[in-house]
Amino acid sequence: MRTVIAGGHGKIGLRLGRLLAGRGDEVVSLIRDPAQEDDVRRTGAEPVVCDLEKAGVEEVAALLVGADAAVFAAGAGAGSGVPRKDTVDRAAAVLLAEAAERAGVRRLVQISSMGAGQPPQPGSDEVWAAYIDAKTAAENDLQGRRDLDWTILRPGTLTDDPGTGRVTLSHPPVPPGRVSRDDVAAVIVELLDTPGPHRHIVELVGGDVPVADAVRGLAS
Repeated sequence: MRTVIAGGHGKIGLRLGRLLAGRGDEVVSLIRDPAQEDDVRRTGAEPVVCDLEKAGVEEVAALLVGADAAVFAAGAGAGSGVPRKDTVDRAAAVLLAEAAERAGVRRLVQISSMGAGQPPQPGSDEVWAAYIDAKTAAENDLQGRRDLDWTILRPGTLTDDPGTGRVTLSHPPVPPGRVSRDDVAAVIVELLDTPGPHRHIVELVGGDVPVADAVRGLAS
């Protein structure tokens, strides 16, 4: 399998690249900064510098040609302000989806966030509200416009704790909770390997169900 990861130097992107490359898959990781190339290579993935805040759709589509799947794992990150929540968490996700369509890549996993899909809670911090609005808009673009086999994955509060390989994964609503980035990456691998169902939104927190069983359970 050849997979293109947008946000390949992010905390989930690096973990995902390592898992996929470690089993022999071909992984292309899109990164913004050339200084990140060595970190990506150490995972076994191929780094490609492509700033999704500046790139055009044809440029990104050319990088996707021949891929079996694409994963949107990019994010503006902690410390970024309202404008970058829009240019990364919304616009870059939309760009990747449009590029996937043009390149003929049907399978797309988009990492979103629990809380997306509804208005931010009253009194929310301005930046958090912008983040949720951006994630919601990116989700709406997939659901309303894209002829792709997409899955929107909404993890809960992310941690750097070691993965347990056990999760709670279901269609919304799932009670809020925490989940390790290791387990998020493991779920994405399983989603990419599973033929269906597609075009659905799932929420993810830590739990007791083995990752493979949790993904298979989505079809029931």
